[in-house]
Amino acid sequence: MRPTRLSNISIAKAISLAALTTLAIAVAIGFLADAPTASAFNASGSDSARDIPAQFTEQCSNGVAVPNPADNPGLVADCAALLAARDTLVRTIGSLNWSADVVISDWDGVTIENGRLSKLDLRSKYLYGAIPSELGNLANLTHLDLGNTRLTGEIPAELGNLANLRELRFYDNQLTGAIPPELGNLNNLDRLYLNNNQLTGAIPPELGNLNNLRVLSLYDNQLTDAIPMELGNLDNLYRLYLFGNQLTGAIPPELGSIADLAALSLSNNQLTGAIPPEIGNIAGLVTLNLFNNQLTGAIPAELGNLDNLEWLDISDNRLTGAIPPELGNLANLAGLGLADNQLTSEIPVELGNLDNLAGLYLADNQLTGRIPPELGNLDNLMDLVLSANQLTGAIPPELGNLDNLEWLYLNDNQLTGMIPPELGNLANLWRLYLNDNQLTGAIPPELGNLANLIELRLSRNRLTGCIPESLRGPLDSEEIELIGLPICATTADRISALETQFADLASALSAIESLLAELANRLAALEAAPR
Repeated sequence: MRPTRLSNISIAKAISLAALTTLAIAVAIGFLADAPTASAFNASGSDSARDIPAQFTEQCSNGVAVPNPADNPGLVADCAALLAARDTLVRTIGSLNWSADVVISDWDGVTIENGRLSKLDLRSKYLYGAIPSELGNLANLTHLDLGNTRLTGEIPAELGNLANLRELRFYDNQLTGAIPPELGNLNNLDRLYLNNNQLTGAIPPELGNLNNLRVLSLYDNQLTDAIPMELGNLDNLYRLYLFGNQLTGAIPPELGSIADLAALSLSNNQLTGAIPPEIGNIAGLVTLNLFNNQLTGAIPAELGNLDNLEWLDISDNRLTGAIPPELGNLANLAGLGLADNQLTSEIPVELGNLDNLAGLYLADNQLTGRIPPELGNLDNLMDLVLSANQLTGAIPPELGNLDNLEWLYLNDNQLTGMIPPELGNLANLWRLYLNDNQLTGAIPPELGNLANLIELRLSRNRLTGCIPESLRGPLDSEEIELIGLPICATTADRISALETQFADLASALSAIESLLAELANRLAALEAAPR
């Protein structure tokens, strides 16, 4: 609830006479019209401002930090809260210029609007302190950014009093402890970034009360327990990042009711159970990352309803069954990651309809059958990774149509037939892995046209003939030895061999001529001898 600083102040604890006079004058002339009322007390009914020591209010009433303090009691209170917070927030002397001798509008990270502190932005200041509970007194604060400031300690529950807060950013620190459930009181919050810390415990279900929240970023912490189903109440949520934690349990099907959700990233956790088919109801979803969990069951066919989806990565789980052909309906899909599961059956030919696909990753499953020649229609494909399955049949020559292909991994299958010479058309190919199959025939010399090829693996097949000289570069010496074939002679080698043969023949003819000449001389000598 919204805190108040001016009601129910105990005279015994209060402030100096000068500060009290400031408040009295302000009340008299109506300057407290924008101040919180008694109905805005926190849950305990106490005034959060009473915890600010009087000395800081006195300093902020000196006429320097806050000009005309009698006319600006709210700003005096903001100033006092920051001075009270300074030594907790900053462990390095001189890191901030917050002082009663400097006008508050010139303080580091401070923005004043309509006579009140509205924004506090100290990101990347390397303060090395902790988050002060006094910041919970800044009743008009709309933006609080302490990201990447090397802060430690816990998030104060008092921040739940900041009823006007729209953005809270504590990312890239070393914060510990639990996420305060009191943050669920921040009804105006639009963005909450607590990622890249060391936060522990469960995600508070109270965060499901943040009806205006657009971004919830809690990734790369040490959060545990289940994802609260209450997060499904966040009707305005646009991005939900919970990856890189230790979350367990099932994915709440209630998340499927967040119609505006564009990014759902739950990867690198310990989630179990099936992928809820309700996820297929999130019409605006662009990114769905569930990789590296312990999810089981089949891939829901309903995911094929996500018309706006551009990236789907559910690899490194324990998913079973066939790849739904409905995934071929995802016309905007650029990346499809299904690797490292236990998927079976054939690769659906419908995947050849994914015109925008740049990466297809199906490795390390139990897929069978042939490689669909329809994959040769994927003009934008850059990565095709089908290795470590049980695929059979020939390599489709249509794969030679993939002009943008850079990675082609077909290794560790049961492919047969010859290597298509059409693969020599893949001018942008960097890596070609065909090893550990049952391929036969000669190595196509057309592979020598692949000027950008840096890695080639052909070993442990049944290839015959010789290795084209032009492939010496992408084939390292160990791979050449494993292939077990000689290097083919080049044209220059053949010409040189012919020249050597001609030279040898000429020498032999010259020797014969010498012998014939000697024989003729002996015959002549015999004829001339006396009889």
